[in-house]
Amino acid sequence: MSQTFYDFSAQRLNGDRQDFAAYRGQLVLIVNTASQCGFTPQYTGLEELYRLFKDRGFVVLGFPCNQFGGQEPGDAEAIGQFCQSRFDVTFPLFAKIDVNGDNAHPLFTWLKHEAAGILGTEAIKWNFTKFLVNREGKVVHRFAPATRPDELLETIEAQL
Repeated sequence: MSQTFYDFSAQRLNGDRQDFAAYRGQLVLIVNTASQCGFTPQYTGLEELYRLFKDRGFVVLGFPCNQFGGQEPGDAEAIGQFCQSRFDVTFPLFAKIDVNGDNAHPLFTWLKHEAAGILGTEAIKWNFTKFLVNREGKVVHRFAPATRPDELLETIEAQL
């Protein structure tokens, strides 16, 4: 049996374990984030997407990562405070993880395999790479870091 998003779990920013089966039936946008990146202002657009579509079964999940230029140096408390105070983030945030390499979180290993990037590469190239998981727990789109959240509106709408 092939894996789906629902087969994974991760630690929330507050330390609680989150089983992704809890998101069964929802459309999920998974993003590796960072607080000191040129793309960090995308938090605003991600929050806008979340607020716009959450009542229709859509959720954004943010996964802080420090693998790209050391742009997420803070601990869980600092990350949470930054996202809340600067961008009023209300979507779920998770504990800092690796997305590439030997210590990559199993969710991201699966995401990269399911939706390869340009020229078939699986590696994530930078912060704010986005993966859209449909209501059946399958990856349906991978978006580059430079793809702004507002550019996802039609794709999200079509999946809802």
